[in-house]
Amino acid sequence: MFPEALHYSIAAPVNHGVDALVLNYGDFFRQVADNLLQVVVVLEQLLRATPWWLFLLIIGGLTWHASRRWSHALVLVGLLFLIGVVGLWDKLMQTCALVLVATTLSVLIGVPIGVLLARNNTARRLLLPVLDIMQTLPSFVYLIPVLMLFGLGKVPAIFATLIYATPPLIRLTDLGLRQVDSSVVEAARCLGATGWQRLRFIQLPLALPTIMTGLNQTIMLALSMVVVASMIGARGLGEDVLTGIQTLNVGMGVEAGLAIVALAVVIDRITQAYAEPRRD
Repeated sequence: MFPEALHYSIAAPVNHGVDALVLNYGDFFRQVADNLLQVVVVLEQLLRATPWWLFLLIIGGLTWHASRRWSHALVLVGLLFLIGVVGLWDKLMQTCALVLVATTLSVLIGVPIGVLLARNNTARRLLLPVLDIMQTLPSFVYLIPVLMLFGLGKVPAIFATLIYATPPLIRLTDLGLRQVDSSVVEAARCLGATGWQRLRFIQLPLALPTIMTGLNQTIMLALSMVVVASMIGARGLGEDVLTGIQTLNVGMGVEAGLAIVALAVVIDRITQAYAEPRRD
């Protein structure tokens, strides 16, 4: 048995810190939650108001524009059509709204941090362990403070997804920028390009395939959080999976699970297709 004299628990300091955070900044977090919830609700209403056939046409158009192959567009449209056939269209729109908001926030946060890591080795050394923790820490652990700060519902689900899904985008943005040929950057410097011009017109375009791969991984991780998000009040396809588990309704769980897989395939093929021509 491990000697009790050497026992030390961090539970009390952590609880004290979270309590102080809620007490001192509770109003601020509540305001952030309200604003973010409005964005999610408006997007969800917009997706629900969009006719199903128009939504399928938009997805088909995006797929064709990305891959230039009608066969790919028809297959992906067919997958989404099947989700509607099994009666999960409304929940699909809820999940799409949640994933779109979480992904947008991940891009707004992840790409600038990735640029910072690529340009500053000190920041990279400090932040890489944090990214490791974010990726390896079980999602249920950081759900507790998120729930305390934002309560139940869609907002804590978005923040939990953000914590889990952003690190790949940061890492691959950093990697893509570091892999850009230094001679090209040096040539631009010699021609008088500023640091921002080199980043905007040379480094980011050349690193875009790698960044798109990071975006793809972020979206996939966001979708993998759908079921966990349903446990804290977020609705959508994950809710049916959770209900199927709780009631031992295998059919309901399989239908919702396959719908999540179909949505993941659609998003994966579109994002990868947008990266492929640039890679060529």
